[in-house]
Amino acid sequence: MKLRLVIILIVMALLMSCAKTAVYKSSEEKLAKADEFYAKKKYARAAELYQDVYFERSTAHTAYALMRQADSYFALNKFAEARVAYEEFINAFPKHEGASTAMFQSALCMLEESLPAQYDQAETIAAINVFRRFIEKYPNDERYQSAIEYIRKGQNKLIEKRYRNGYISYMMKDYSAALMYFDEVTELGNENEWDRLSLYYSAIICKKQDRRDEARTFYQSLIQKYPQSKEAKKLSKTFAKY
Repeated sequence: MKLRLVIILIVMALLMSCAKTAVYKSSEEKLAKADEFYAKKKYARAAELYQDVYFERSTAHTAYALMRQADSYFALNKFAEARVAYEEFINAFPKHEGASTAMFQSALCMLEESLPAQYDQAETIAAINVFRRFIEKYPNDERYQSAIEYIRKGQNKLIEKRYRNGYISYMMKDYSAALMYFDEVTELGNENEWDRLSLYYSAIICKKQDRRDEARTFYQSLIQKYPQSKEAKKLSKTFAKY
């Protein structure tokens, strides 16, 4: 009885294995099934089949399969895997019409992978560089403006990084280093949170060091650019008779 049950289970396993093989017996069928999974947002299963089709390299849809694999990873927020696939596409099919999409998406993956501003910003810098190459190579692409916006987003993150470095130095009472970082922010001439805070702490540092003219210069810049800010209001009493 037990032997019979074992035989039945083996036969069922073999039948299931054969059935699975039969479903995907050709690259075209695998691709069709992958597209079906992708349409149903079953991206993990789709990515596996797209990868199989790409590795087989036996159809005219090889490039399509690789791009879809990358898109599947991107949809799953697996940005490292997506980036590798997009870069593989660029290297394997540099003249394909999808190369521009692969470049844009690879840069976006880098930006998504980048760490918060207080940490290393190597990925942010890499993303900015790729977006710059994108707008140089594809100036008429419909994503040109989006690439510029992403560059600005990355640059703003780098500015925040400089401010945070300055603030850490300020808290450690390393005022020379703090002023150096704050100057890097304020010299850009932007009007944003990091510029406002950099002016604020620069004024405080110079006042602590009794550098009256410089302290007043930072204070004046703060109240001129951000007259209603809480930082300007905090310093107004301190500098009223300074």
